[in-house]
Amino acid sequence: MIERPEYLEELKNFKDKDLIKVVTGIRRCGKSTLFELFINYLKSIGIKEEQIIHINLEDAEYDFPSYKELYNYIINFIKDKNKKYYVFLDEVQSVDKFQKAVDSLYIKKNVDVYITGSNAYLLSGELATLLSGRYIEIKMLPLSFKEYVSAFDNNNYQQLFLDYMKNGGMPGNISILKSNYNDIDKYLDGIFSTIVYKDIMAKNNITDKILLESILKFIFDSIGSPISTKKISDTLSSKGKLTSNHTVENYITAFLESFLIYKAERFDVKGKNLLVRDYKYYAVDTGLRSYLLGKKSDSDMGHILENIVYLELLRRGYKVYVGKVDDLEVDFVAENRDGLKYYQVALSVRDNAVLERELKSLQKTKDHYPKILLTLDMDLETDYEGITKINVVDWLLHK
Repeated sequence: MIERPEYLEELKNFKDKDLIKVVTGIRRCGKSTLFELFINYLKSIGIKEEQIIHINLEDAEYDFPSYKELYNYIINFIKDKNKKYYVFLDEVQSVDKFQKAVDSLYIKKNVDVYITGSNAYLLSGELATLLSGRYIEIKMLPLSFKEYVSAFDNNNYQQLFLDYMKNGGMPGNISILKSNYNDIDKYLDGIFSTIVYKDIMAKNNITDKILLESILKFIFDSIGSPISTKKISDTLSSKGKLTSNHTVENYITAFLESFLIYKAERFDVKGKNLLVRDYKYYAVDTGLRSYLLGKKSDSDMGHILENIVYLELLRRGYKVYVGKVDDLEVDFVAENRDGLKYYQVALSVRDNAVLERELKSLQKTKDHYPKILLTLDMDLETDYEGITKINVVDWLLHK
């Protein structure tokens, strides 16, 4: 079992707090494993087995027609008002009107509630209204490179990183890489099919799987490039797959809600405001991208690297935007309570012309916030008049 220390610390910090702990993220990214790790921690500090109630609602063993049956089942285990009980519900959206059961458990003073879900819809609509101000969301992603490396007895980080760029960080990949590398696509196909059928098509009453895959392939093939719904619909229509801007927009919303993709808005660095068109999109996992695009996926290593940096910034708790400075672009503007950081990402800047181009947009920001240039170049960390160049592998490993 791969340790997920950052996420585990979050759960520890919120233990016994008067909040519902909601762990969201794409299917198979490790949410259930995180619960196992946390349950092991609870046992290690003296919490008894009978005080822990863990239910995976995708397991056929637990078939609850409605929230009432789920609630009544759990209440049968809560027998001592003087003891604290810890309730873990995996894939809670599987139960109709689950939010009512969750809220009923939450209001009991001796119950600490933890839930997971594989769709952003979990925290919209009725649940958001019912639980307003009473939950904390922990947004989970596939393995970071640092977590990925921890699974191998290999300190050839550069080679591991090339593998990570292609295969991604879905936790189930690890055992396959150690046994039969050729089975990775079968594993990723299983994840992709489950997401498409359960989280997208069934929930949104979508019947055209071919159109769905065509739109997603377009987005996966365009990571790191600004695109619009019109551009997608025009391109597909020109290839004989007639569709409208509205349809494309609906599909993109479904992809975002199922955590298959993430959207980066554009940020005007000088005006310090968001711009409202031509967003960039990034894949939740480069391995899923490789699976869906096939050999074509290897054609743009620069944008794959950019995708990995984007996800890592999300893991580190930043809001991440694409920066605009006059007619130039900063790959990422990362914002948290401490302010901003600017990131430029390039495979290599050994060519002076490339280095000059990558530095130019950072230089144009003309403010005091940190400016970082991330590359795969192996030379030592360098400073260019306040802009720090760092090897991206070292940065990902927190070196």
